[in-house]
Amino acid sequence: MPVSVPFRRDQWVMFGKLLAIATVMFGFGYALVPMYRHICTALGINVLSLAERGGEVVQAVPANTQVDLGRTVTVEFDANVQGLWAFRPEVRSLDVHPGQLTTVMYEFTNTQPRTLAAQAIANYAPQVADRYFEKLQCFCFNEYTLKPGETRRWPVVFYLDPRLPREVNTITLSYTFFEVGGKVRPAPGSGT
Repeated sequence: MPVSVPFRRDQWVMFGKLLAIATVMFGFGYALVPMYRHICTALGINVLSLAERGGEVVQAVPANTQVDLGRTVTVEFDANVQGLWAFRPEVRSLDVHPGQLTTVMYEFTNTQPRTLAAQAIANYAPQVADRYFEKLQCFCFNEYTLKPGETRRWPVVFYLDPRLPREVNTITLSYTFFEVGGKVRPAPGSGT
């Protein structure tokens, strides 16, 4: 038969201390999440996502700090053709801020009874604008083949360099669309 040894008073004290430490550790672990939220919010490093907080997730778009909102430049769009087809910008002019990304659409229709290859070249007025007019996408970079009666729309995506001289308030972007000779065979019976 086993002999039971009674606990001594110092053992009960030690057991009480260990029980208190275990209780404090459990309470600290339980309170850690709300404490973490309060500390992060107070320090401005709230790394909990909006989804975890039950909020709507919204993607923040960084502001373009290169846009000069204190200045407006009128950009006029001009279209010229060398041949029998239709070519025009969808808007004649826009007011833009230097640094602002802008898109303008141009429409081209081959009104000839034959397929043609064509390309555009750009000119700027005043001439100094050439250095500050930054095209990111432009139909003038490529040569296009259009069938008889075919219509296409092309974008010009650009921005004006904020270093554009202050005395330039209006810029004219003028395109001349011309046929690229020898690229497309003439229509049968055309005699050319």
